[in-house]
Amino acid sequence: MTTVNKRVTEILAWLKRRGTKANREGMTRFGIVANQVFGVSVADLRELAKRLGRDHELALALWNTEWHEARMLVAFVEEPDLVTSRQMDRWARDFDNWAICDALCFHLFDRTPYSWRKVQAWAPRQEEFARRAAFAVLAALALHDRKSPNEQFMEAIHLIQTAAVDNRNFVKKGVSWALRSIGSRNQPLHAAALQLGHKLAASNGAAERWIGKDAVKDLSRPLVLQRIAARQRR
Repeated sequence: MTTVNKRVTEILAWLKRRGTKANREGMTRFGIVANQVFGVSVADLRELAKRLGRDHELALALWNTEWHEARMLVAFVEEPDLVTSRQMDRWARDFDNWAICDALCFHLFDRTPYSWRKVQAWAPRQEEFARRAAFAVLAALALHDRKSPNEQFMEAIHLIQTAAVDNRNFVKKGVSWALRSIGSRNQPLHAAALQLGHKLAASNGAAERWIGKDAVKDLSRPLVLQRIAARQRR
């Protein structure tokens, strides 16, 4: 048995010991459904990931087990600079619930060299979680990326407007997340996101109205406005 395979066997055994029926039932209530689930809390997964450290080969092997918690660990142990474009596409096709989608996008994919490219490539996809992934990555970039110019996010707002007609629950929530995150970056992007939010809120489509109202409500909060004003002063 190779060192990587031995580590995977030990990790799966640890996950099995820590899994509980209560956690599995809680995941189901929150819409986290997967074929193979131990029922381990995210807090326990993050603690285990700290002990494991970053390891590309281990991440690949963990993903191939198809266990939900093993794949969640990948978000924290994979090395962003070693992730390939093809690997991202393959894993996005494997997404089977919002939790694994968001974990990979928010903690890993947005840190790869291909993040912006995947936003563009996945936004038109028809698979629910692959399309959500485009906007989860976009939301993560809006919150984490300190180098990309406003123009890049302004262009992404057009992707949001196009996808806002998608009435599928996890897509529309991902689209709203992206719009709200972009609007929280700075004053020009806040104005653009709020403008689109009002436009969507007044539309005839149910998904568009929901996304628009959700964005307007969030971006109009005093706390958000205070942060935007403080960033503008800086």
